[in-house]
Amino acid sequence: MSDEQHKNADQDAAPELRLIAKAELQQLLTLLRQDGYSVVGPQVADGAIIYDEMSNIEQLPKGISDSQQAGKYRLLEDQHENYFQFNASPHAWKQFLFPSRQQIGTATLGEDGWRFETPVESPPKYAFLGARACDLAAIQIQDRIFLEGPYVNPFYAARREAAFIIAVQCTVAAPTCFCTSMQTGPRCHSVFDLALTELETEFVVEVGTARGAALLEQLDSRPANEAALETAAALQARAEEQITKRLDTQDIHSLLLDHLNHPRWDQVAERCLSCTNCTMVCPTCFCATVEEVATLAGDHVERVQSWDSCFNFDFSYTAGGVVRDDRRSRYRQWLTHKLATWHDQFDSSGCVGCGRCITWCPVGIDLTEEVAALRAEPDGSRSLTLASQPASQRCDLT
Repeated sequence: MSDEQHKNADQDAAPELRLIAKAELQQLLTLLRQDGYSVVGPQVADGAIIYDEMSNIEQLPKGISDSQQAGKYRLLEDQHENYFQFNASPHAWKQFLFPSRQQIGTATLGEDGWRFETPVESPPKYAFLGARACDLAAIQIQDRIFLEGPYVNPFYAARREAAFIIAVQCTVAAPTCFCTSMQTGPRCHSVFDLALTELETEFVVEVGTARGAALLEQLDSRPANEAALETAAALQARAEEQITKRLDTQDIHSLLLDHLNHPRWDQVAERCLSCTNCTMVCPTCFCATVEEVATLAGDHVERVQSWDSCFNFDFSYTAGGVVRDDRRSRYRQWLTHKLATWHDQFDSSGCVGCGRCITWCPVGIDLTEEVAALRAEPDGSRSLTLASQPASQRCDLT
């Protein structure tokens, strides 16, 4: 999506907050579908809330909440009529902008030799319904990865440009959430076309872009009254108060890179399964591998990109062998990159505090606890001091 589209409501659209009845959400979906969008929203499947295409608000997880702890996830049927009273899904929106498997090139053998082609994708028009503040922050991080710098990912760029985002303000939080520590939530501030705050019978609607305003004009809405605004503010404040998990980010770059040989890495390696769950559910992880898939005749080859993980044994394979050949080094690589060297690459943290990696770790490893342990015993075992060296001069000890 262009910078012009992401200007705030004061510049591009009326800043006034509006109210729509909950039933009007169906009309919103209908209008988006008429405009050619595939609407993707939260739904219940396989014992979890996932994101999938939808056409009717009856598909939303009405009356469903969730319980999340380290290594535990359960759905709950509560006594409420809300559509969005749950926390982070095991799905992340990156699966629609950066698909888990995608063809990026072909080679075909003909009479004149090999012909190499890059697929010209007609990008799907997705409308994301239900993105939270941490999700929006994750999209912004992936925008920096794929859209900024000398090399732009054309497949991501096309999908991102076409995406319409309807955010939902958090009104509850899970014990695994720590977005306040990462300054990414729980309130949505940017990168959305519309943002909803769910009340008992209505939604408070905030406009983020001109096209968001244009869609809202087609709905039956009215100005938000003071009572509705106070209720919305109270619900948002409740979510923030429920966030008790903390990650101390002060000097975290130095903390991690100065303690690469701390015994805590051995302790976490004893629990880590190297299963890749944390990277698969993470909304910002972008590691991928490329393979060539040939026909049996050998006259046609497809180059396919698919998600990979730094926890996979052969991810760090080079001509000299595997660089990170144990769980200790692989977990250390993931955590130091996510929280420290990501800053060197992209001028931000790679973590948005969504807590997915904590919930979906089978053994309940909590990265906030690992960082706290390094702080609690900083002299456990010091490594070479890397934090003071320029990034270009650092060798990869992980």
